[in-house]
Amino acid sequence: MNRRTALAGVLALTTGLALAGCSTDSEPDLKVVGAFMPQPVSDMAAGFLVVQNSGSSADRLTSVTSPLSDDVTIHETKNQKMREVASFEVPANGELDLERGGNHIMFMKLKQKPKQGEKVSVELHFEKADPITVDLPVKETTHNPKKQ
Repeated sequence: MNRRTALAGVLALTTGLALAGCSTDSEPDLKVVGAFMPQPVSDMAAGFLVVQNSGSSADRLTSVTSPLSDDVTIHETKNQKMREVASFEVPANGELDLERGGNHIMFMKLKQKPKQGEKVSVELHFEKADPITVDLPVKETTHNPKKQ
């Protein structure tokens, strides 16, 4: 009887540890702050925001959609050259900063030009996390929160 009880205890403990090991892979925990769009002066516009990840698992921003344009892409800026990329990493316990002069969202062939004070809705799509809908307040053309 003691041997069976001990064996059952060991099996229960082993199963519990195995299950606990599975639960250590946490999901990304994403939040968006500081979103804005400078008022466009042409049929193109840019969007800026910060995706914060307080989870212990990284994620990737894979695309952005918006009713403002059917052609919304994500761009990186390196050596003062802009190019489209397929995705951006959102590091675990870190953030993805889309800012003026750096990585950003690009809107081409705008369906209309939003004015200062309006909001532009976008949906951010990620590799793991559910999509996040964000309203980008339209600011003056020269708005740059990093320079204030």
